[in-house]
Amino acid sequence: MPKKRKSRGRGKGGKGRSDVVQCTACGCLIPRDKAKKVTKWVSFVDPVLAKELRAQGAYIPREKVVKYYCVSCAVYRGIVKVRAKEERRMAAPLRD
Repeated sequence: MPKKRKSRGRGKGGKGRSDVVQCTACGCLIPRDKAKKVTKWVSFVDPVLAKELRAQGAYIPREKVVKYYCVSCAVYRGIVKVRAKEERRMAAPLRD
């Protein structure tokens, strides 16, 4: 049977079974190495207020938010794109 992707759609190599994570969008359980991981820095302060506070020398805390998406939700939300047959074997970076 031919291989559709070089990595078989996962990033585990030869490690065996990997732990599962829950999709942020739909809640389905997917292997961590197959899930699409999106990391974003979030500030709880309004951007206009934060700019003024930074000008005065204040420290504005930020929090790192990590979200995992299954492949179908990642395609639906535009995080990954459906690629042509020739491009599938090449790894492409995720959009921010």
